[in-house]
Amino acid sequence: MTSKTVCITGASKGIGAAIARRMAKEGHRLILNTGSDESGLNNLSRELTDTYGISIFPSVGDIGNPDYVSSFIKEGCGKLGDVDILINNAGIAHVGLLSDMSVEQWQRVMNTNLNAAFYTSHAVLPGMVHRKSGKIINITSMWGEVGASCEVAYSAAKGGLITFTKALAKELAPSNIQVNALSCGVIDTRMNDCFSAEEKADLALEIPMERFGTPKEVAEAVYNLLTMPDYLTGQILRIDGGFI
Repeated sequence: MTSKTVCITGASKGIGAAIARRMAKEGHRLILNTGSDESGLNNLSRELTDTYGISIFPSVGDIGNPDYVSSFIKEGCGKLGDVDILINNAGIAHVGLLSDMSVEQWQRVMNTNLNAAFYTSHAVLPGMVHRKSGKIINITSMWGEVGASCEVAYSAAKGGLITFTKALAKELAPSNIQVNALSCGVIDTRMNDCFSAEEKADLALEIPMERFGTPKEVAEAVYNLLTMPDYLTGQILRIDGGFI
């Protein structure tokens, strides 16, 4: 794959950072976002620049804010060129009863996990359509497919992202733009820090592979998906260790 400009949201740690490392290894230019972890993103940017000599544009801001997304994408493209590959990875969880959830909490989950994919796609698509080339990968969850008790907002947002992927793929297929998604199972990231060690151990036993997945495995799946033939679009690839 020739050098591309890749935009990754939620890139300072976990899955996003692993994807950034995998893309950097291929020599791609990176437009990276984090919601608040400025030091983490700056450290990652220095690491990848020193190791691979690539160009990186890091940015801190709320990916659920359309005004920020518009300026973030515009500034990043101005420095590194139009986005060839968009990876919508940013996500937040909320564990608790729906009846205890506030409207503000619901809206924050929806803005970050679902609305942000509209904002970023809306920003990069004019260039992709003009060039008749581009790829979008959305990082979603198995809970978006089957739902999770006490994670209603998260499940709903990720479910919306799945149908967003399928619908947008059909819309953009005539422009030779592929839109696919990875539906992740339990991945070993900070998102699971809400669980105790005992709870994590019990959860791992429910997974046929008897372990959590790793961010590196998800990043490798992203890379493989990007190298698939263009005829593959509108697909949801599940990476969950056989959980569902």
